Amino acid sequence: MTVSILAAAAVLAAVSWIDDRRQLPPLPRLTVQAAAVALGMTLLPAEALVLDGALPVWLDHTLAGVGWLWFVNLYNFMDGIDGITGVETGSIGGGLAILALAGLAPEGFLVPGVVLVAAAMGFLLWNWHPARLFMGDVGSVPLGYVVGFLLIALAASGHLAAAVILALYYLVDATVTLLRRIVRGEKPWTPHRSHFYQLAVRGGLGHDRASAAIAIVNAGLIGCAVAAAAGHGLAGLAGAAGLVVLLCGGFLRIWLRAERP
Repeated sequence: MTVSILAAAAVLAAVSWIDDRRQLPPLPRLTVQAAAVALGMTLLPAEALVLDGALPVWLDHTLAGVGWLWFVNLYNFMDGIDGITGVETGSIGGGLAILALAGLAPEGFLVPGVVLVAAAMGFLLWNWHPARLFMGDVGSVPLGYVVGFLLIALAASGHLAAAVILALYYLVDATVTLLRRIVRGEKPWTPHRSHFYQLAVRGGLGHDRASAAIAIVNAGLIGCAVAAAAGHGLAGLAGAAGLVVLLCGGFLRIWLRAERP
């Protein structure tokens, strides 16, 4: 983890703190986030290819930066129930540490992974349902930035599939929900309660049970990421996709059953 990344995360935290208190317009927030992402992308070696060498370096880094910017925001969007972001952060950190310990990823991922797990576990002591402490934008935005950087770096080390798999539930839930809202003509930056996990909670599932279900699926995603990093990319991706579809489908089913007259 570089000093530049942590400094950029601190700037994002400051802007998010102001947003928590005064509700900044979307454009200034997005501009600062884009600048932080652009800084982070310059820290990658010029020859580092995030997307497995399928594209020229300039296009590879541009698309990776756009993906990272989306990840920063989806990390904030997904922080909607007690325990969920602590679970996701601890799961991704644990996955990074396991990959490093197994010799499947560079050993430099071990310490950041362990730090993420420790921080997430400490936060969950206060944020598990019923929560006594909340993250807010001031926590979720810089955290999404740091976690996103680690996943970009993992992908650039030759493990794109593993990087995608570790965050797959958040990626799928947030992206599908965003597309649904755009199709319905809603403003993406306005508050809502239509993520899959939120539908389940609206259908009667407790915050703790929803977060626990995500933790269980994330444990399976770590196994799929290990398989992908070990050379079984298609099998890892297929297994991960199946787990996430089951989770999202289960959440949706809970809501649909509750909505029946």
